[in-house]
Amino acid sequence: MNILSFESSCDETAVAIVRDGREIVADVVFSQIDVHKIYGGVVPEIASRFHIEKISQMTAECLRRSGLSEEDLDAVAVTAAPGLIGALLVGLNFAKGYAYARGLPLIPVHHIRAHVAANYLVYPELKPPFLAMIVSGGHSHIVLVRDYTDYQILGRTKDDAAGEAFDKGARILGLPYPGGVQIDRLAEKGNPAAVRFPRVHFKEDPYDFSFSGVKTAIVNHVHRAKQKGEALSLSDLAASYSDAITGVLAENFLRCAADHHQKTLVIAGGVSANSMLRAKLEQGKARDQRLYMPPLSLCGDNGAMVGAQGYYEYLAGHVAGTELNAYSAFSIENQLC
Repeated sequence: MNILSFESSCDETAVAIVRDGREIVADVVFSQIDVHKIYGGVVPEIASRFHIEKISQMTAECLRRSGLSEEDLDAVAVTAAPGLIGALLVGLNFAKGYAYARGLPLIPVHHIRAHVAANYLVYPELKPPFLAMIVSGGHSHIVLVRDYTDYQILGRTKDDAAGEAFDKGARILGLPYPGGVQIDRLAEKGNPAAVRFPRVHFKEDPYDFSFSGVKTAIVNHVHRAKQKGEALSLSDLAASYSDAITGVLAENFLRCAADHHQKTLVIAGGVSANSMLRAKLEQGKARDQRLYMPPLSLCGDNGAMVGAQGYYEYLAGHVAGTELNAYSAFSIENQLC
């Protein structure tokens, strides 16, 4: 089954064709990083306008690379939630029009589910049930994936997502957007024990996260040093800050896995590319646990992950009509149709 899939929830215009939820036939992504870099973050209106300009072009390029014709397509999948509402609507409306014109089933896909599904594209043996942690600029979740379309949230952030915390920290350190990548590179040269940043844990919600405190801490640390005229080691700050964030992520995830007797662990989302997080999870997992991590090329937003999850949504009968709408917020536990 060949599924044409669209992702436009933030600042990547991505189109892919995925076969049977496990094979990438073609995958193209237009990144707007250079566009938003001058603003230090994504500007929603600008992101939406670039999606409008690029989505038709990217669709044609995807088909060209695949070597398939439109007659070879069996369905259309599209990210319908969550994300920037204007950006989502561009991809959703284009997908609805394409599916309607070609008489193809329209499959709505949840963005966070799609991140998890990126792992299906590189690990043929990976099947639910398993425990997943999705960490990105907008999301920090620990979920029990009971089946391909059956999710239970066990932990989540109470305020800021891990990716947002990395971006904020990078801006304070004067690093360019996107900040998470810059901090990760700089941290490799620093001492993670140089500064002790706060690590928040909740007794009643042991798998939940909070990163607002560590964001405030690095802001205060830098401001105090500047007021006193003290020199700052950016590499030590980056390493210490990254250690605090990834330490909480790894601790909560591994604790949750142990408490729920989970042997198969999956990470996903943009922050899953963080080298310190990967190292902590590899070192901390038990001998009888298997850890699945997506390749760096599939950590960020892409169309292939939408096609992978779309296949299983289709098998579950989750097909929508032209009345389908986009949602800026939507629980991973709920069905879009």
